[in-house]
Amino acid sequence: MESWVFPKLKFPSIREELIGYLRGLSDINYQYRAWVYREASDTFYDELDYAIHFLFDDTDLATDARSWIGLVLTGDEEAQVVEGVVRNINELFFLHGVELEDAEYLATPAWMKVVDSSKEALAVFLR
Repeated sequence: MESWVFPKLKFPSIREELIGYLRGLSDINYQYRAWVYREASDTFYDELDYAIHFLFDDTDLATDARSWIGLVLTGDEEAQVVEGVVRNINELFFLHGVELEDAEYLATPAWMKVVDSSKEALAVFLR
């Protein structure tokens, strides 16, 4: 994995983790390989729940992304794109609940909004 250095950020390693989750959320092929078919190596496991817990439980990014500016985010644009991803995840859960398997979420029309907003967010982060 590439290492990004952001000396002005308080928690650059959490930023790297966020970028990793955005990579996963933005890549439908990866999602099927890792989350549905479990084609990852024996030492690596991933699923949608990990990204959800990171955004909603482990950080306040889902509820107050702007409070992470200077800690993990470099500015308002990054906060806005994270809010866009969260908005689409919330819409997905509103429409389909929180009990589906990863493959079932991926099969919904609402899932592509999550993927597209994650691609947009990742592009902003990697500029």
